[in-house]
Amino acid sequence: MNPIPIESFFVAIAGNNPIAQGLVGGIVITLLNTLGALAVLIWRKPSERFLDAALGFAAGAMLAASFTSLILPGIEHGGVLPVLIGVLLGSFVLDYADHNVPHLHSIRGEEGGTSARIKAVWLFIIAITIHNMPEGLAVGVGFGSGDLRNAIPLMVAIGLQNIPEGLAVAASALSLGMGTYFYASIVGVRAGLVEIPLAIFGAWAVQIAQPILPYAMGFAAGAMLYVISDEIVPETHRKGHERLATFGTILGVVVMLFMDVIFG
Repeated sequence: MNPIPIESFFVAIAGNNPIAQGLVGGIVITLLNTLGALAVLIWRKPSERFLDAALGFAAGAMLAASFTSLILPGIEHGGVLPVLIGVLLGSFVLDYADHNVPHLHSIRGEEGGTSARIKAVWLFIIAITIHNMPEGLAVGVGFGSGDLRNAIPLMVAIGLQNIPEGLAVAASALSLGMGTYFYASIVGVRAGLVEIPLAIFGAWAVQIAQPILPYAMGFAAGAMLYVISDEIVPETHRKGHERLATFGTILGVVVMLFMDVIFG
């Protein structure tokens, strides 16, 4: 079967090397995060209702992508057991980081142990970095698998959800009193940059050790599922907008499933 046009277009840009494709994928999702973060310079006071609904959409897109682009393809590559082991490892690693690395949430405040010597802005950036790590890793693993039919929709899904996420990060930085609108947008941009090296690492890791591919796909999915359940959903349900956030989540799932059918 000939590749669909978007696959050919992507290969024309990134080439056939999965690591180079992972780099391009990481750049794409980071640029979309940047777009969202810089939007605060124009849309200076996005409503909490909109942000919760938009982040609900992000959660839905990530949830569907975890299964359609990582878990199910991982099972096809290596069977169900390696993928399930990877899912558990990914969730445990994110849980460990969440409870042991000092960081700052816009609503729940400081978590992860003592941090008296770390400025609030860096605690906030660390929190968003922990949040973004699974996304970059997932894109890299997706391209490292060599399966563009799953990797490209995964990149698009994570990129789309990075737009409201970047805006929410910048808006949260403002609400925490972290300087001007421009500085808040830079905080959002800076927190998303981790996705590029992690995308490269994910693609490289599964290229040099193909047997770890189903474990890596499960690991990335488990890490994203942890972020959805522990970070995004609770944050969007704390201010009385859970109905909008829920429908946003459902819309994110629907859009991602539609994309999966289009690409598949």
